Amino acid sequence: MPQGTKRTIAGLILLALAGARPLAAQPNPLWTEGKVKNYLPHMTWPEVEELSKKTDMVIIPVGSLEQHGHQLPIGTDSLNGIERAKLIAQRADVLVAPILFPGNSPYHLEFPGTITLSLETIQRVYVEAAQSLLKQGFRRFLILNSHGGNGAVSRFIADRINHETAGIAVELGEAAGPFRERRSDPEPREFDRHGGVGETASSLYLTPSLVDLEAAVAAKLTMPDHLEAMIPAIEAGDATALRVFLAEGLKAKETGKHTSAREMSTTGVWSERDPKEATLEQGKSEAEAFVDAAVKFIERWNELRPLSTDR
Repeated sequence: MPQGTKRTIAGLILLALAGARPLAAQPNPLWTEGKVKNYLPHMTWPEVEELSKKTDMVIIPVGSLEQHGHQLPIGTDSLNGIERAKLIAQRADVLVAPILFPGNSPYHLEFPGTITLSLETIQRVYVEAAQSLLKQGFRRFLILNSHGGNGAVSRFIADRINHETAGIAVELGEAAGPFRERRSDPEPREFDRHGGVGETASSLYLTPSLVDLEAAVAAKLTMPDHLEAMIPAIEAGDATALRVFLAEGLKAKETGKHTSAREMSTTGVWSERDPKEATLEQGKSEAEAFVDAAVKFIERWNELRPLSTDR
C-alpha cells in the first residue's frame, strides 16, 4: 500500500475517533446498598450533626468474624447485629455506629476464616470510639452484643464508659429483656446454639442473600462425657445446667477443656438439629420481637431522661 494511502487511512481513523462520543461510565456493578437512615457509614457530617440535635443515643453493635458452619457467612454475628440496629434506628432517633467486625472467638480458630481479638483490644477500641462520639454530643450508648463470646467484654465496655467518661451506657440485650412479651414455659427442645436452626433462621430474615441453606449439613457432636450428660437438663429448661455448661463449653483448644468448636463439631455448628429446618418466618418473628423490645426501652429511657438542651 502506498505511503500516502496509509497516511490518509490513519488520518480518517483519528478523525473518527475524535468525533466519537465516549461511552457513559458505569458504576461499580458490585454495589447494591441503598442509603439507610441513621446509619453512620452512610451519613455525611451535616447529617450526623443534625441527628445530634434530636438524640444523644448511639447503638454500637459488637460482633465477630467466625465460622458458622457450611450455610452461614463468617460475618454472621457482625452483620446480623448491624441489621438489627438499623431496624431499631428506623423507628427511633438513634445513631448506629459499627466499629469492629472481629470479636473474641479463639475457640473457632481451627476452622478457616475466623479472626479473633483479645478482650483487652476489643474493649479498648470500643471505649475509644465512644470517647470520639462523646466529643460530638452523643452521650448515651447502647452496646448491642451479637456474639455470645463477647458477653463479658460488652458489659465491661458499658461499665468503663459509665465509670471513666461522661457517657452513660447499657448492654442493649439485657436492657430490652424486660420489654419482651412474656411467654409460657417453653416446651423441651433439642440442643440448638451456634450456627444452628435459630441463628440460621435469623440470617434468613436479616441477611437472606448470604445464606446457602442447601449447603447446610447436620453436625455430629462430640463432647466430654460430663457435658453431654447435662444436655437433657438444658433441653428441659434448667437454667443452672445451661450456665455451668456454657462456662466450660466452646473454649479455646489451648485451655485443655476439649471444647473448642473443632473438637466438638464436625461442621462447626453446635446443634443437634439440621440447620435446613430453619425458616424465614422464625427469623422474622425473633428479629421483630427484639426490635420491638429495644424501641420500647429507648422510649422509656427518653421518658426517664429527656434529651438535655445544655450539652
